[in-house]
Amino acid sequence: MTDRVEKNGLLVARELAEFIDTQAMPGSGIEAETFWAEFSEIVHDLGPKNAALLAKREDLQRQIDQWHIAHRDGPHDPDAYYTFLRDITYIVPEAEPFQIETSNVDPEIASVAGPQLVVPITNARFALNAANARWGSLYDAFYGTDAMGARPKPGGYDRGHGARVVTRARAFLDQAFPIESASHGDVRRYHVDKGALLVDDKPLADPAKFAGYTGRAKAPDSVLLVNNGLHVELVFDRAHPIGARDQAGLADVRLEAAVSAIMDCEDSVACVDAEDKVQAYGNWLGLMKGDLLETFEKGGKTLTRALAKDRVFTAPDGSELTLKGRALMLVRNVGHLMRNPAILLRDGSEVFEGLMDAMVTTLIAKHDLAREGGNSVAGSVYVVKPKMHGPDEVAFADEVFTRVEAALGMARYTVKLGIMDEERRTSVNLKECIRAAKHRVAFINTGFLDRTGDEIHTSMEAGPFSRKDFIKRKSWITAYENQNVDIGLECGLRGRAQIGKGMWAKPDEMAQMLEQKIEHPRAGANCAWVPSPTAATLHALHYHKVNVASVQVDLEAGGKRAYVTALLDIPLAAYRRWNRDQVMREVENNAQGILGYVVRWVDQGVGCSKVPDINDVGLMEDRATCRISAQHIANWLHHSVVSEAEVHEVFRTMAAVVDRQNADDPLYCPMAPGFNGIAYAAALELVLKGREQPSGYTEPVLHARRLEWKAARA
Repeated sequence: MTDRVEKNGLLVARELAEFIDTQAMPGSGIEAETFWAEFSEIVHDLGPKNAALLAKREDLQRQIDQWHIAHRDGPHDPDAYYTFLRDITYIVPEAEPFQIETSNVDPEIASVAGPQLVVPITNARFALNAANARWGSLYDAFYGTDAMGARPKPGGYDRGHGARVVTRARAFLDQAFPIESASHGDVRRYHVDKGALLVDDKPLADPAKFAGYTGRAKAPDSVLLVNNGLHVELVFDRAHPIGARDQAGLADVRLEAAVSAIMDCEDSVACVDAEDKVQAYGNWLGLMKGDLLETFEKGGKTLTRALAKDRVFTAPDGSELTLKGRALMLVRNVGHLMRNPAILLRDGSEVFEGLMDAMVTTLIAKHDLAREGGNSVAGSVYVVKPKMHGPDEVAFADEVFTRVEAALGMARYTVKLGIMDEERRTSVNLKECIRAAKHRVAFINTGFLDRTGDEIHTSMEAGPFSRKDFIKRKSWITAYENQNVDIGLECGLRGRAQIGKGMWAKPDEMAQMLEQKIEHPRAGANCAWVPSPTAATLHALHYHKVNVASVQVDLEAGGKRAYVTALLDIPLAAYRRWNRDQVMREVENNAQGILGYVVRWVDQGVGCSKVPDINDVGLMEDRATCRISAQHIANWLHHSVVSEAEVHEVFRTMAAVVDRQNADDPLYCPMAPGFNGIAYAAALELVLKGREQPSGYTEPVLHARRLEWKAARA
């Protein structure tokens, strides 16, 4: 039994209550008695509203299921389907044009386009890495990845590969910071004279791109450049192994990379009880106070990681220029669906976790607002809210934070809201969703992974879906991605908020990322997700090539918007010309991904990790990718594309594959040959009971099975 203390009608797990009272509260300006009284009132007032919104989701889904069943035998009629969705208020009418009114927004949100990291808040080392990824070495990013098409030879420093890295970096400098009648590849000296940067006595083609320097003007230790709002630092050191062989003494090129980072309490973590929530909240507190430390062993050495300091330069006019050393940090709360046993009402029912996150993460963020040189220079708190369905749920989130701000003595609209456009009812009502929080919106983002999972679940009764690779090629996803940008600009987000794009899920495939992910800034997105600090450094190159602000201006001038009806083009398999090998290969691929992810989630509490796929290629997996795979098999099972017996057979075969892939992990517990573990049961349940899961989400099953695993080992 969990030891609990009563707090104004709430039964709070003792470890969470003690964390809030003794760690989060002191220095926040809030008294414990006030906090718990206000929190209890919020939970009791808004909990029933939360439950009613979830009931509306289920009611709409039942009506959609019935419509598809009634129309399944004939050709799909898009016009009739659209009219039906309007009639049941799944799609709401658009009101008059408007512009968001968000104020006090940091430049990383409003005006600086660049990469964005998403990192599990429960891992302090990862969180610090993400926060410190504001600056990254381009030399290291090129050298240690396949970004240039090949990796270095094993066994010490590969001089040939290193030389190619230097040449590639110089080519970037020529593109972003051209010199009049010269190339950075030929330069022997960089120096500052009368506030101007001279490169072998030649000026930059655009002198305004010189932003500052460190050291002596005649022989700087570093030179700071700026292009499209992002900074680049040229580091000189003739004693450095690289700088010693460089004619200009250039030892590194450091890029301003991850300008923002989402500290995630949701999809990338496995937080199922008070113990887990304290770990998440504790790391967020350390980040907001600026004192988070993590000690770990690496290469036989004990290292301690802390938040990076700000960077100080001399500006061209001789004044001091300070640049942030850390990414602007946002926190992603959980959605409206889940409850958590960390706090109970007197009747024993669990409190909605979203209400808990809103109150506690905002309380913690007050520590940042009270200090100089912290996270937000504009005095704002940035909360990303995922998995909301439609304008009424966004309005509810706005109401929640209005109540939280009042409870914590904060000015209204201090909390800025990030709206994840990842559920179909939000996509088709995006303008009205933004309107519902027009004073708070600081971020909209296409979450194409959850969007696909919701697409399958919403249209489960329409028929069998295409194979996953073909779903991505259908017209609905292009319309979805385009409309997100179009509506964001139409509602005035340019210069006031982020318009984001989703994750690059292959952390080891940087050459592919460099080739493909440039499409995100070209589409008008001023941030896009990347899986690592190294990927952020490389993705920053795209924002030097593409001036996103100019792209957005051009898109606004075009005045066109992607049609909402295109978003309703259900990606069904029009021609089911699959042989059994193709069917089973698809099911095997899905099952292997589910098992590889779920076994770590349930047995080790790992919410996001690089999981080998069926071809042993490492992919970033989280609950969103698991949701797609589980819903896809559930859809095929429901429409008899595959039988339950075949699903069981595939899962047993793929469990052995996953066991082999994890054989070197000392914490791993094999699923074969018994197939009777909790994790294996969870993976099967996600598929066999996939149609029953609310909106097709994986959280109810995963949370229950993780709690079962913890209880078995208590």
